[in-house]
Amino acid sequence: MTPEQYVQDKAAASGSSFYYAFLFLPPERRAAITAFYAFCREVDDVVDEVRDPQVAATKLQWWRQEVERAYAGQPSHPVTRALMPHAKRYAIAREHLLAVIEGCEMDLHQTRYLDFRSLARYCHLVAGVVGEVSSAIFGRTQDATVAYAHRLGLALQLTNIIRDVGDDARRGRIYLPIEELQRFDVKAHEILNRIYSDRFTALMKFQAERAHRTYDEALALLPEADAASQKPGLMMANIYRTLLREVESTGFQVLHQRIALTPLRKLWIAWCTQWRGR
Repeated sequence: MTPEQYVQDKAAASGSSFYYAFLFLPPERRAAITAFYAFCREVDDVVDEVRDPQVAATKLQWWRQEVERAYAGQPSHPVTRALMPHAKRYAIAREHLLAVIEGCEMDLHQTRYLDFRSLARYCHLVAGVVGEVSSAIFGRTQDATVAYAHRLGLALQLTNIIRDVGDDARRGRIYLPIEELQRFDVKAHEILNRIYSDRFTALMKFQAERAHRTYDEALALLPEADAASQKPGLMMANIYRTLLREVESTGFQVLHQRIALTPLRKLWIAWCTQWRGR
C-alpha cells in the first residue's frame, strides 16, 4: 500500500463529513487535504482508542518526533510521507501539526473545562488550527480568511461537542463548561448516567444557540474574494449545521445515542453547496 492509498483509506474509513467535502477538490488539493486529515485522525485515534493514558502519551510523543523527522526530510509513517510533498506548497508548518497533537493530548489529562474561555483554547488547537491549514489547502488568498477559518473551526467543534455528549461521557469526559452546568443546575453525574431533564434540555439549547451564532459569525468573516475557493469549508458548515438542527429536532436526545446524517444526505448537501456556492 502506498502512502497515498493509506491516507485515502484512513479518510474514507472514518465516515467523517469532511470526506464528502474533499470530493469536489482538484486532485492535488484533494491529495493534500486527505493527507492532512489522515494525520489529524491518527493523532485523535491515539487518545480515543488507547486505554492507558501513559501509553497514549508515549504514542503522542512519538508523533511529535515523527513531525520533527518529517520536516528534517525523513518521514517514516505513511501519513507524513503522504503529507510532506504538500507542506511547502500549502504552507503547512510543523507548528500546525504540533498544535493538533497538543490539543489531542489535553484529552489525556483534562476531562472538564471551567468556563467557555478554557474550552475555546482546546477548540483552537483541535479545530481552529485545522481550519487554518484547510483554508490554505483550499486556496486561501486573503489574510482575513484565516479569521473565518478559525471561527468556522470553532463552530464545527461546538457541534461535535453537542452531538457527542453521550459518547464523551462514556469516556469520562464532559466538554460542557462547568460554569454553564452550574448555571442550568445540571449535575455532572446526571450526564455521566444519561439522565435527561428539562434543565439538561435548556443547557443544550444554550449550547446550540451559541453554535448557530458562531456559524453566522464565521460566514460574515469570509471575504467574497475567497468564497469560491473555500467551498469545501462551506460544505462542512452546511453539513454540520444540518446535523445540529437534526439534534435539535430530537430534543437533544444525545446521552444514549449518537445522532448522524446518512452518507447520501451528506453528499447531497455537499453537492448543493457546490452548485449554489453557499
